Amino acid sequence: MDPQNQEQQQDQPSSGNSSVPPLEDVAAIAEQLKGHGFFDNEISMPLSPRNETPPEPFLKRTIQEDDTDDYYLGRLPKEAYASSPKRTKFYNFFDDPKGENPIIISDTDNDDGDQRMEITENQMPLAFDINAYDINNESDDDNNDDETRRRELIEAQRREAERRELIEGQRREAERRELIEGQRREAQRRELIRRQNMRERQYIKETAKRYAAHIHRVPENKDGDHNVAIVIDDGSPSTPFSEAIKAIQERVEKNRKKGTVDESLIWVPKRNGEDFVNRRFLVPSLEDMSLKVLAEHADAVVSLDGVSDELKLRLSNLLCDSRRMNGHVLELLLRGNPKVIRLKDCSWLTEEEFTKYFGTLNPSGIEVLHLNQCGRVVAEHTLLATVAKSPKCLSKLISLSLTGACRLFDNGLQLLLSSATALRSINLSQCSLLTFSGLNILADSLGSILKELYLDDCILINATLALPALKRLEQLDVLSLAGLPTVSDKFINSFIVARGHNIKELVLKDCVDLTDASIQVIANHCPGLQALDLMKLSKLTDLSIGYLTNSCQALRTLKLCRNPFSDEAIGAFLAVTGKSLEELSLNNIKKVGQHTALSLAKEAKNLHTLDLSWCRNLTDNEFGLIVDNCFSLRFLKLFGCSQVTDVFLKGHSNSELRIIGLKLCPLLQHMERPDPHRSALRYAPLLSQ
Repeated sequence: MDPQNQEQQQDQPSSGNSSVPPLEDVAAIAEQLKGHGFFDNEISMPLSPRNETPPEPFLKRTIQEDDTDDYYLGRLPKEAYASSPKRTKFYNFFDDPKGENPIIISDTDNDDGDQRMEITENQMPLAFDINAYDINNESDDDNNDDETRRRELIEAQRREAERRELIEGQRREAERRELIEGQRREAQRRELIRRQNMRERQYIKETAKRYAAHIHRVPENKDGDHNVAIVIDDGSPSTPFSEAIKAIQERVEKNRKKGTVDESLIWVPKRNGEDFVNRRFLVPSLEDMSLKVLAEHADAVVSLDGVSDELKLRLSNLLCDSRRMNGHVLELLLRGNPKVIRLKDCSWLTEEEFTKYFGTLNPSGIEVLHLNQCGRVVAEHTLLATVAKSPKCLSKLISLSLTGACRLFDNGLQLLLSSATALRSINLSQCSLLTFSGLNILADSLGSILKELYLDDCILINATLALPALKRLEQLDVLSLAGLPTVSDKFINSFIVARGHNIKELVLKDCVDLTDASIQVIANHCPGLQALDLMKLSKLTDLSIGYLTNSCQALRTLKLCRNPFSDEAIGAFLAVTGKSLEELSLNNIKKVGQHTALSLAKEAKNLHTLDLSWCRNLTDNEFGLIVDNCFSLRFLKLFGCSQVTDVFLKGHSNSELRIIGLKLCPLLQHMERPDPHRSALRYAPLLSQ
């Protein structure tokens, strides 16, 4: 080695490692620096060819305050100016003129914050040891980053734990609320059962007291109607009801003493069941089959000209029952301006269709217009566009039915009444927006000619406020107030005393506040009463049956349901009035038994419709006794009578009887159908104007 170069190497400070890498291995040095945490932007490796002339030596000088890195190194990358606690170092490698010793330029920070640039001469030998490089600051920064990441991880774990704890708390709260709600519902159910049991016990107690003490007086009238008589009879043994009761008691006592069963209560099947199948599956008539085919292919019908009103009505009912009625069939039914229009169900109609089909009619010739279940179709503006275009345009209309018209107000009713000046019957059942003001309008327009009025379930009509208007209906013979909660004993007494002499049919179903006092007034002041509906009046007792037995012996229709009447009282009533009865309903009268069956078998020879649904005390013996002796009986309803067996079904002798309500029995085919030959009025002939 050259002695001069050896002296120069001795003058250079040692870096701690005597091995010096060659200049050609600069790439290897860069890879080693990357392995110790240095990035590419911290290392500059110019790969330009070796300078032919040696560069001028750098002079050691102190960096002034206004000096910048750009002055010595050029502009650094953006990462060098980023605010980071990590110190940035910039390395540059140059070859000396001989290609042996590189020059190292380093940017260092001293403790007091002043930056200085130290440049060694190119004669200084390179003693570079990567492992000896001071990376404590970088290690500290890495440790800080690790600590930050650890804290962030701990914070994320804490938040996750809080979220899971919140979800678990919400779940436990939902379970607690569900448990509380279940306990509340269970408590309500138990309370309902307790109250029901209390009512049943109270009913049994009251019934026991009534029969034990033989009470013959009407309960106290809470409304203060002292004009209502409170005695069922005058104690004379000659009253029809008392005689019938006495006869029943004597018969029971006689059989008890003999220890035998009354022979009149024994039924022997008349048939052996050989023709039961033929009677059960009767071949339909050609007319019925034809109407069924027409109903199934109604869209293909092009004309109904020449078809009678009876067949049109039956076809219309078939289509309504099967939900096949549409605008095409309605147009055929309305073609030719018919006098009678009866639609069982208009719920499928829209306002546009109603205006379209009925707007072309000539209303002056219509005598009967029944648009039942018309819903939202009938309103004031639709009436103005169709059947009530002008005053007195319905001058021949006798019977009008608009059941279920939930948009018919008092003004709309006034519009109709101004057009139908000869109206005799009007059915406004379920017109829930009518009030007593509408009845005042009705009384002003038709007070002297109206005969039939149906106000079932008109919940806004107050019976007390409507009483003066009802009293002005001088010719009224049919009144239906079913479902009106304001009907009371006081109302019945006031109206019946004023207009009861004309009443032939009275419907008081679901008027739950009525008592025996009202029935006594009806029996005493309605001599021509032919039909009475007392269904679901739980406050009535056997006294009501006694009043009807003594005074209403011309009754043709009586409907009872869920009334607490005894078997003896009903048997006595039938023994006196059974000959005139044509329709009888004893639906859900729990105590109906042998006395009722025997009276029906002996007296009800004109009875054609009988409802014994849910009468569980009757057996095949009683059913057979009734059916074989009531020769006119055509419809027998037995819903809920699971005790009926084939002994009765195959053994009775009435081949024309239709039993409704048994298992697998077709229902719609046996439903009551309106009589097309019946007059528009129930108790008067149709009077054309």
